[in-house]
Amino acid sequence: MQKHGATAWLVNTGWSGGSYGTGNRIKLPYTRKIIDAIHSGSLLEANYTKTEVFGLDIPTEVEGVPSEILDPMNSWSDKQAYKDTLLKLAGLFRKNFDVFVNYKIGKDNTLTEEILAAGPNF
Repeated sequence: MQKHGATAWLVNTGWSGGSYGTGNRIKLPYTRKIIDAIHSGSLLEANYTKTEVFGLDIPTEVEGVPSEILDPMNSWSDKQAYKDTLLKLAGLFRKNFDVFVNYKIGKDNTLTEEILAAGPNF
């Protein structure tokens, strides 16, 4: 992707405002606005903030989308439940990343190190 200048986007429209059973999926019109911003190139010009633990860059504003749903923590009324769920998910990711610890990928093992470094930080 770097070689050819390609971009990729992770658009997570999963549970907003709480975990399964409490939260809701992001409304389809908002998802469409996010996809439109990707296609128009405006998301490339947006301002971003970095999430805790996973270090994902999320836009602070997308035209036609309420800003509070862009940052998952803002949509949860129970902030402690959000943090607990975030750390639980991070633990599951870290456990999954353990698979790569004993493998050597890429020249001089550099790809293995990049994969491990991309995991959650907590």
